[in-house]
Amino acid sequence: MRIGVDIMGGDYAPQETIAGSIEALNELGNSARIVLIGDSHLIYSELKRHNCPVEPFEIIHAPQTVTFNDSPTKALVQKPESGIAIGFRMLAEKKIDAFASAGNTGVMMVGAKFSVKTIPGIIRPTISSLIPKEKGGFGIILDVGINADCKPEMLQQFALVGSLYAEHILQIKNPKVGLMNIGEEEEKGDLLTHAAFALLRQTAEINFIGNVEGRDLFNDKADVIVCDGFTGNVILKQAESFYTLVKKRNINDPYFNRFDFENYGGTPLLGVNATVVVAHGISKSRAIKNMIKLSYEVAVAGLHQKIATALTTTVTNQV
Repeated sequence: MRIGVDIMGGDYAPQETIAGSIEALNELGNSARIVLIGDSHLIYSELKRHNCPVEPFEIIHAPQTVTFNDSPTKALVQKPESGIAIGFRMLAEKKIDAFASAGNTGVMMVGAKFSVKTIPGIIRPTISSLIPKEKGGFGIILDVGINADCKPEMLQQFALVGSLYAEHILQIKNPKVGLMNIGEEEEKGDLLTHAAFALLRQTAEINFIGNVEGRDLFNDKADVIVCDGFTGNVILKQAESFYTLVKKRNINDPYFNRFDFENYGGTPLLGVNATVVVAHGISKSRAIKNMIKLSYEVAVAGLHQKIATALTTTVTNQV
């Protein structure tokens, strides 16, 4: 298993990305080969600073760096020797099994769509966020930001790929799928949720339990919560703000500590033909370590192949 890491991605690169890669290497051991993609001079310098040997890693020189100010649609053309551009070329050529970055999410999205392509039938790829449940375990919510405007068919696909993520990565059997709405009743909501409700109800491949409300986010009513990216991003940022408030007040609570994004590292880009994981731009070493470990878990699970198979079954059943 070979995992490519964009070493120059993120606000604290390359110091924290190198430190996180070393931590991931120590935990993954011989089960994965970590490929460091970035300015080789900086990579060698950081490895030396950590007294870490070079040999356990593979180093690919990338003299250019994509920043958060670069245009998602132009960056890969203007910076073909950046870590993100080289990483996606290696992924498309199957020289690595997964590619991860804490860099520009928009560029990662565009890079995935134009290199490894979307799975046939997928309207738009999506990203999710883990939801710590009050009684333990996790659920997921998707989309959380890259698809602000959605069609009902997109929410149906989010439910399908979210269910597969919950089953194969979170190990939840027959995950319950809920549609985020302003009420539990079927007739509640807007045109999007009305149409999505009808589609979800007839999708045999998921365990649809109906509408859920914001108050159900952290209980066990649903394991997978589906919504458009605008709504999902508002929910995600509100949860992050509560965690920040708890920390500012020096409250040490085991449940609220689970809201620290660094515990999870990142999220896979669901719906593309390979394992692509994106992480928060402010990720430090622990988040980078967990981003790499998540990349390994998703690649080992063969999640994108399972999504392709399930999507084919869904389309066949609806014909």
